[in-house]
Amino acid sequence: MTRGGRTNDQDDPERKCIVTGEVQPKAGLIRFCLDPEGQVTPDILGRLPGRGFYVSADRKAIEKAAAKGLFARAAKQPVKVPDGLADLVEALLLRQVQNTISLCRKANAAVTGYEKVKEWLMDGRARVLVQAADGSERGKTKLRPPEIGGRFIGCLTARELGLSFGRERAIHAALAAGVLTTRVVEEAARLGGLREQGVGHDGGADAALKDM
Repeated sequence: MTRGGRTNDQDDPERKCIVTGEVQPKAGLIRFCLDPEGQVTPDILGRLPGRGFYVSADRKAIEKAAAKGLFARAAKQPVKVPDGLADLVEALLLRQVQNTISLCRKANAAVTGYEKVKEWLMDGRARVLVQAADGSERGKTKLRPPEIGGRFIGCLTARELGLSFGRERAIHAALAAGVLTTRVVEEAARLGGLREQGVGHDGGADAALKDM
């Protein structure tokens, strides 16, 4: 299993982390590249031009790469590393998770609110349960991820989750099966790596992501 929450899959392109030396699927890594001025730039979507350098989706790994000159070593040239690089990566991943959940909502593949989430879980529409990290533990224990193939995401705050639905706060959300939901789980797994929180499977933690 990778830090990003996926099992190794021969069909998933693999890259080597410049910090750990571990070869793993790209889904569990953060890609970085250099801008024209030689500054290290996070490429969350993996689409920027130029040679890429990969680091495990882990705060300590990114901080080590920045502090120990590992980007310069990988690039074989002097580079500029922005201050707070790990914080920048976390912010970009958070925005990506929120945007993708918002797309799920617009596609009628996501709901929020205790009663709606409970209904989706009971009738089998939900594949992923999302609950705010700072929500009431008593309230959150009343809902459980789907027993078969279910996922749990708990790395967002109530405010962060609420913004995904155009609300000030949200504690509970559910996502239906689909390509967008798979993206949310992958992106949330990487965000959890920056926040040292995993994406769970069947109510557990740090579980592998399987096809939705």
